[in-house]
Amino acid sequence: MLKEGDALPDVSLTGADGAPIRLADYRGKPLVVYFYPKADTPGCTVEAKDFTDLIGDFTALGVPVVAVSKDNVAKLCRFADKHGLAVTLASDPDGSVCEAFGTWVEKSLYGRKYMGIARATFLADGDGRVVKLWPQVKVKGHAAEVLEAARALV
Repeated sequence: MLKEGDALPDVSLTGADGAPIRLADYRGKPLVVYFYPKADTPGCTVEAKDFTDLIGDFTALGVPVVAVSKDNVAKLCRFADKHGLAVTLASDPDGSVCEAFGTWVEKSLYGRKYMGIARATFLADGDGRVVKLWPQVKVKGHAAEVLEAARALV
């Protein structure tokens, strides 16, 4: 997994609207990139809604929020519409972005091992360097914690 001080990889994703998203295009301003396992599941929905509730504060700071999963664009559109989400949802269908960030990891559920996305958040500065990392996110209160770190950065 990327560490504090590492440069964000220059990767491309597809937004829920089908438009390409390049992380390099955000250079010059701080950026939040968070990874979540699957759209429209309980924890992922709460996390996305919590970030949406605070999106005005992030926007006022000039800090975009990009949420990444392996879900396809159609599922992201349904997820955003169903819950009125205002964060930028991005699709990584082949998992290459998850690999580049180190969030594609082995997990275990009821003794069964499988590969999945680690719930993790990265806050980068305007130079594209990770300044704060949350490698094992607990959803409750997380968006507010990221907002406080973003405030300290700008």
